[in-house]
Amino acid sequence: MAPLPEDFAEFVAARSAALLRAAWLLTGDAGRAEDLLQTALAGVWPRWGRIVAGGSPEAYVRKALFSTYLSWRRRRWRFEVPAPVPEPAGAQDVGAELAERDAVRRALARLSRQQRAVVVLRYVEDLSVAETAQVLRCSEGTVKVQAGRALAALRMDPHLRADGDAEVHR
Repeated sequence: MAPLPEDFAEFVAARSAALLRAAWLLTGDAGRAEDLLQTALAGVWPRWGRIVAGGSPEAYVRKALFSTYLSWRRRRWRFEVPAPVPEPAGAQDVGAELAERDAVRRALARLSRQQRAVVVLRYVEDLSVAETAQVLRCSEGTVKVQAGRALAALRMDPHLRADGDAEVHR
């Protein structure tokens, strides 16, 4: 197997944490998120020289990540789903934070795959409407509609309400 180009290895080292975070928000599972990121990176690796020459390699990798996710969702996940790992002793200190993260993950899981992808790209990855439309290969109007529907669903989610308020945790 050929060695990784230095710039690819540097890119992975520098950006994998952010890409893995986006993958986790999409899949809701750490193992699936790692598989998703690895699959996307493996797909871009053979073309890395051309990707870098074309400019904006991060946007290309992000697009590959979301395209892979949407492809997997179309095929319905057929991989093994691991059992939940029990919390270690002493984890009560971070219990509230974990509960909030879990509530967000579950709320995202209740969205359609398109809405979830739009929310992650727009509000986590901080892409513009045009950039989100380009990554998802849809119109800007579709991005706006899906974002609006997703945000409305998240606002109505009782697990994301603060003390019965209709406000979403930010």
